[in-house]
Amino acid sequence: MAPLDQPTSSDTGVILTETATVLHGVSREDAEAAVRTLLIWAGDDPNREGLVDTPSRVAKAYSEFFSGYETDPAAMLSRTFEEVHGYNDIVLLRDITFQSHCEHHVVPITGTAHVAYLPADRVVGISKLARVVDAYARRLQTQETMTAQIANCIDQALLPRGVAVIIKAQHQCMTTRGVNKPGVAMVTRTFTGAFDADPAIERRLMDLINT
Repeated sequence: MAPLDQPTSSDTGVILTETATVLHGVSREDAEAAVRTLLIWAGDDPNREGLVDTPSRVAKAYSEFFSGYETDPAAMLSRTFEEVHGYNDIVLLRDITFQSHCEHHVVPITGTAHVAYLPADRVVGISKLARVVDAYARRLQTQETMTAQIANCIDQALLPRGVAVIIKAQHQCMTTRGVNKPGVAMVTRTFTGAFDADPAIERRLMDLINT
């Protein structure tokens, strides 16, 4: 942490000091004041013992929940490998768990993602696929947008013969409020290239996922 008279900054727009954090032009104090306002609006007293530290905790939690805004998913895929000894079949990373937040109500979306691609002339470390999922998940999202973003990022970075992203998730905006339908899951998918054009490849992918 830099001394107060020596703030540090980066191209992400984050400025850190000894006493405060400024994210995207908003101070930590302003963020905590907003939480206190919401606590009062909800009908409670932010000065009571159980809530006195809640604004600080919420601000810290938000910096974790939405850390995806500080990352570049494409940069995570910048290091690739060409030496694959002729491998040209599906690369699948299955059951990637993630946590996101609905952009309409700022409540959790939790689920799993399956990410696959057909290499053209290069592959990427498999952990990077999971990191790309997290980078987009840790933002305010709709599931449809997130699915397309992950697929498009991999497609543009690796230039493979095809990309497939399938996401299954539960949304607390409908399981804990509104229509109150617990246990309901939403499934979205984005297929590009061969996964979209060749039914046989799509079937092989689904067999791998369901094995």
